[in-house]
Amino acid sequence: MKRLFLIPLAVGVLASCQSKDSEEKLNPFFAEYETPFEAPPFDEIEESHYLPAFKEGVKQAQEEVETIAVNPEAPTFENTILALDESGELLTKVSSVFYPLRSAVSNDSIQSIAREISPLMSQHRDAVMMNMDLFARVKEVYENMDAAGLNDSQKRVVTKYYQDFVRSGANLNPQEQERLKAINTELSSLTLEFGEHLLAETNENFELVIDDESKLAGLPDGVKSAASDAAKAAGYEGKWLFNAQKPSWIPFLTYGENRELREELYRGYFMRGDRNDAYDNKEIIKQIVALRAEKAELLGFENHADYVIDVNMAKEPEAVYDFLHKLWNPALEKSKEELAEMQAIVDAEGGNFDIEPWDWWYFAEKLRKQKYDLDESQMQPYFKLENVRDGMFWVANQLYDITFEKRSDIPVYHQDVEVFEVKESDGSHIGLLYLDYFPRKSKRVGAWCTGFRDAGYNHETSEVVDPLVSIVCNFTKPTGDTPSLLTWDEVNTLFHEFGHGLHGLFTEGKYNRTAGNVPRDFVELPSQIMENWCGEPEVLRQYAKHYETGEVLPDELIEKLQNSSLFNQGFANVEYLAASLLDMDWHTLASKDQVEDVNAFEEASMNEIGLIPEILPRYRSTYFAHIFSGGYSAGYYVYKWAEVLDSDAFNAFKESGDLFNKELAAKFRKHCLQEVGEGEGMEQYKKFRGQEPSIEPLLEKLGFEE
Repeated sequence: MKRLFLIPLAVGVLASCQSKDSEEKLNPFFAEYETPFEAPPFDEIEESHYLPAFKEGVKQAQEEVETIAVNPEAPTFENTILALDESGELLTKVSSVFYPLRSAVSNDSIQSIAREISPLMSQHRDAVMMNMDLFARVKEVYENMDAAGLNDSQKRVVTKYYQDFVRSGANLNPQEQERLKAINTELSSLTLEFGEHLLAETNENFELVIDDESKLAGLPDGVKSAASDAAKAAGYEGKWLFNAQKPSWIPFLTYGENRELREELYRGYFMRGDRNDAYDNKEIIKQIVALRAEKAELLGFENHADYVIDVNMAKEPEAVYDFLHKLWNPALEKSKEELAEMQAIVDAEGGNFDIEPWDWWYFAEKLRKQKYDLDESQMQPYFKLENVRDGMFWVANQLYDITFEKRSDIPVYHQDVEVFEVKESDGSHIGLLYLDYFPRKSKRVGAWCTGFRDAGYNHETSEVVDPLVSIVCNFTKPTGDTPSLLTWDEVNTLFHEFGHGLHGLFTEGKYNRTAGNVPRDFVELPSQIMENWCGEPEVLRQYAKHYETGEVLPDELIEKLQNSSLFNQGFANVEYLAASLLDMDWHTLASKDQVEDVNAFEEASMNEIGLIPEILPRYRSTYFAHIFSGGYSAGYYVYKWAEVLDSDAFNAFKESGDLFNKELAAKFRKHCLQEVGEGEGMEQYKKFRGQEPSIEPLLEKLGFEE
């Protein structure tokens, strides 16, 4: 299990009056889990258990670290690096439950605990990383690892720990270290606050309630039914409710004929964090950016991006900018062509207006129908959630010979969650996969893959520690007799997160610091490569079955879907690349650069690249959670960077003539999933592919090739 106290955490009150002995008997974190596969007993864990477990976990971890630091024996791999790698077991145990649940089933109490835990965890990490006695021992092992005869895996984990200490301020003088500690504590609180604001903005602070059914013209019955159910649940009987959750606003913008309401709903989405109210994020952004720049300078880097990218495949910000601009120009030109085609539709209909951002989805759908005779609402009945899930399981079975068995005896944290045991073809256990599909007010937006226990290795027993992986999404819930029907984008999302899940399930390694850990711009390869399979005709015929009749998606619709694969790629890439460049601009600021106006900075950034006003960046600054409350600061570019890798990797399967080439799949599993932490990202990729990736397959996939 990876020890989370060594990983920067974007986190954090309930006092306990129990005696310690009584508490240890009642608090599940203080005992072995008596559940199948030692899965967390969610039915026993209470909110009051977290804070005592965190505090005791920090106490134990600090004692373990101090024991290592003052060991009178000469530093060795075993008594220093391995001991450090195995420390903090209780802290990892509670962290691995609390943080995933804070994103999936949050409430005021959980957020209060998070606020208290956040500075505690930041201070604890600093206390470890700036322990000079401990660093001296790590440094000595690092400098003598060749003479000590360490193997390659041991040398790698030593190098990574040494790098962690240096990048965390171990080489700074005491005064600089104190300032860095203060910065880290403040950043942990600010990023937490940003996320809390965004959660409230998305789930509570905006609603569009419609009481006139004529204003729903154009919306499919399923969309109206879901809005009716949402309204009923919120106390608006006989009305229709739409909000800033993507499953709510995107269908309205795609099909809703009422232009004024499209604008009102889209503004409700893109003004999040920018309303000058209690949930406004602009001042928080200014503080986060300034503190990150100061921290980077303290550590000897020009800016935060320079600090982050130094350990990524790209190595320096200039390489990222160059990469993004290579795609930006063709994407922008393609988006202008798309805009002209849509404006022609507006003009032909006598619309007498210029397209605005809230019109793009609506007229893009009209253009899709016109060019490809493809109406996405025609396909949605074929994408029943359970069928799509079984389809991705089938792909994994074809590639890796693994199976998925639903378990009803594993505790879950919410009634919507289901659990599958994942097995090898011989029946041996790999791990558990939790699937949590639907939106709720306690869940943050988006989709992500997390886990309740990482794969690992027990050096005392020489046994493998099996992973507990969780995929969390926000898909439309079933309504009445209609099951959850996914959009094509949601189908891709589920396959994407499943790719992350396979990475977590397949990871192997004897050391927590390196097992499965990859550069940020490699981490999306396992997820994005899975998206390539979901649209292949052979795969579609496995899972795309009409929820009422069982009819397989007709070849005619499959062909239309294939033909439209390049549709709207200008828009999709422009909004993504604009957000990536905005992220880079924020994080290439130096400590001397002062931002007075967040919106003015964002506008200048977008004007610099020539973003057309009809498209907004995928995330405006005030709700850009990836970079201001998640782990993607100076790293949002990684999705497209990894797309070069996944396009090239999938091309290997296509070139072989077999989409389920077992030999290639075994190599990919071994080098890019299972043993990926054993080498640098490009090194591992070349072990699979035999060469560095080419950008040509991606350009071809996007329709950008010359």
